[in-house]
Amino acid sequence: MLKLAAFLRNPMSFLFAKSAREERVAEYLIREHGRGRTLDDILQDHYVQNRLSPQQQARLIERHDVIHAVSTDDLEAAREYLGTLAAE
Repeated sequence: MLKLAAFLRNPMSFLFAKSAREERVAEYLIREHGRGRTLDDILQDHYVQNRLSPQQQARLIERHDVIHAVSTDDLEAAREYLGTLAAE
């Protein structure tokens, strides 16, 4: 019943909701980057590839928590990598 009430308050909220899968991948990405790995290297992991589409990955690297955790150089490299995936 609670979910129905929340839906009725904002029927379009599902469009902006982050999935639990995306949350887990974001945590993984931030943790692995903290261990010294580059962002484009992490995006190539099977863990990320099996859980998020290239479009979801592009959205992931635009999240504020991810941007705050990684360097600008890593973001640019990751955007280039995702751009090559979109072109394929």
